[in-house]
Amino acid sequence: MDYEIKVAGLTRYLPLCAVNDELYIGAFVIFGDIELTVACARELLKIAPEHDVLITAESKGIPLVYEMARQNGENRYLIARKAPKLYMRNVFSTEVTSITTVNRQMLFIDQKDADYMNGKRVLIVDDVISTGESLKAVEKLVHQAGGVVVGKMAVLAEGVAMDRKDILFLQKLPVFNPDGSIKG
Repeated sequence: MDYEIKVAGLTRYLPLCAVNDELYIGAFVIFGDIELTVACARELLKIAPEHDVLITAESKGIPLVYEMARQNGENRYLIARKAPKLYMRNVFSTEVTSITTVNRQMLFIDQKDADYMNGKRVLIVDDVISTGESLKAVEKLVHQAGGVVVGKMAVLAEGVAMDRKDILFLQKLPVFNPDGSIKG
């Protein structure tokens, strides 16, 4: 079963994947789809608030935030990592629970990125916002670093996120019943 979605002027077919026995989601995978990444970045930038820094959570938002920074003439973007790396010093961390990840997850930034964000207008970007937990975790890291969140945006708002007024997005993505019908 697939769900047809039109976003940024393009049509894609999302395979429906079981989260549990009662809930299926459309798998939006931007990895490897350069045409989709470029188009979504362009359309997000049209509605993006003024900002100094872009940040995303590892990993599916990385090509999107890279392309947004490239198109906007920005020379740097930040990534909240899933694990601290050897080169990271004075690491900040926070816990996140995601609908697409079974186990507890952590996100990390280091002092260098925190210093870069400090006092700056930060735009949080992701591919899909669903429960908003990843978004909340990145927002917490931005605040810990002294950054000012000026916006939160994604390509798709999924399920309950479709009704949120505090996020910007390009398209709504419903959630599904096991038979492929839209949950209502």
